[in-house]
Amino acid sequence: MFLSIYENKLDKKGRVSVPANFRSHLSNLGYNGVICYPSFNNSSIEACSQDRIEKISSAIDSLNPFEEKRDYFATSILAESINLQFDSEGRISLTSKLLKHAKIKNSMLFVGQGQTFQIWEPTAFEKFRTLARKKANLNRASLKWEKHLNNLEGK
Repeated sequence: MFLSIYENKLDKKGRVSVPANFRSHLSNLGYNGVICYPSFNNSSIEACSQDRIEKISSAIDSLNPFEEKRDYFATSILAESINLQFDSEGRISLTSKLLKHAKIKNSMLFVGQGQTFQIWEPTAFEKFRTLARKKANLNRASLKWEKHLNNLEGK
């Protein structure tokens, strides 16, 4: 899983080091890179493994091929996705389009989201984190903990 928050900076060549435990998780899944695309939920970069983007693609493919929303999702996610390979030091080169979308100039936060992670400009993330905590507190009853535990226990 992708957990916690890490801050890293772009180097002079525009590369950034992906946190070691994020790389380790991807490596354990058999990958030497990460899929990135601009979030359409906020001003961050979404990042995931190849198998995760394949699941997203399958979900999009399950929509009616003649519905507009299928094209909207495919264009917003799949067409905008890029497979970024790690170099020998665990760095990736984020495209200028991705950096511009997230308003990242130098420093960025890698934010674990479980099966995915996001890359944020630090000030923008702090604003989002404050809002997220308020909304999570308001919506905490919607988490179905018992049902999830029953599924884990085979009930």
